[in-house]
Amino acid sequence: MIAPHGGRLVQQLLPSGEVVDAGRWPQVPAGRKEAADAVLLATGAYSPLVGFMDRETYRSVLHTLHLPDGLPWTLPVTLPVAPEQALRLGPGCRVALRGKGLLAVVEVTQVYRRDLEEEAGAVFGTTDPRHPGVGRLLQESPWVVAGPTWLVERPRGPFADLELDPARTRELFAHAGWRTVTAFQTRNPLHRAHEYLHKCALEVTDGLFLHPLVGETKDDDVPAEVRMRAYEVLLQLYYPKDRVVLAAFPAAMRYAGPREAVLHALVRKNYGCTHILIGRDHAGVGGFYEPYAAHRIFDRFNPHKLGITPVFFGEVFYCRRCDAMATDRSCPHPAEVRVNPSGTWVRQLLRSGQLPPPEVMRPEVAEVLRAYFSSRPAEQAG
Repeated sequence: MIAPHGGRLVQQLLPSGEVVDAGRWPQVPAGRKEAADAVLLATGAYSPLVGFMDRETYRSVLHTLHLPDGLPWTLPVTLPVAPEQALRLGPGCRVALRGKGLLAVVEVTQVYRRDLEEEAGAVFGTTDPRHPGVGRLLQESPWVVAGPTWLVERPRGPFADLELDPARTRELFAHAGWRTVTAFQTRNPLHRAHEYLHKCALEVTDGLFLHPLVGETKDDDVPAEVRMRAYEVLLQLYYPKDRVVLAAFPAAMRYAGPREAVLHALVRKNYGCTHILIGRDHAGVGGFYEPYAAHRIFDRFNPHKLGITPVFFGEVFYCRRCDAMATDRSCPHPAEVRVNPSGTWVRQLLRSGQLPPPEVMRPEVAEVLRAYFSSRPAEQAG
């Protein structure tokens, strides 16, 4: 099986019975993003990271897209703390990261201050607060603590049974005898263009790992509960059950476009995948990135150090003349006979009570989404 990023799968799970002094340690509240990052660090999804980044690692990632040892890594993983609390923390202390209870323990090795504008420009390519990732970042404290992170009690959300850790997915893939596995990541409702990509992957690799993101997203994104129900309906009716694994990816969405596409690839490598589908405008938002920037960024990395194969697809559409889903690489027909199942267009139809044509969305999936949109108050649905 493919090796984890860096060669070792990090496992830092601490039984709650071993934490006896946490109540006396400084208490750091965890936002949804930080709580998800703590889980992903401790369970090995972020291997080789063992904790929240120190200054050297942070700046290396920001400016070189690599860790200090030369391994590819594209997004900072940091733990903000209030400025007044940062003054009381230092190397050698422990802090209790808290959600509803004791979530994790961080062994502090460093406390430092970030330049939030600099981070926004490097990570998102803009400092415009209208970008959702930038807007969230600029509201954070510039002070962060670094250090190894040990998970004590993970949050039990609605997808707890589907939040399979990398060690577990690797077991499942090995038991199935899969030597090649293609990952698919999305935060959007599924339509026939997605299905087309999945079926292409099933033709050329042993298995398909569907890993939709269920962590924090924009308020106007379709909720994870609705998206997961659409996945389940689709898998039940249209996919071979012995060749697909569905799991929930608890990370928060950064909306970092090209950089986030690379991180999504590296993380799925840790889950045991050998390939990942990268479509048009992967992890993009609001026209902030060129449509194929998430393809071109992979040219900046040594494929051997990356260690997972990105599979690039252009825009997928339904061609009336071909009577099939296709891309520019397989369809010779003009734009006027193509139907592009964009998320915006699909949402507009559903909000008006209409179902998208079956050529672009399975009726069973469309019904799940229409039920969601019809249940929303009119002032929120637009």
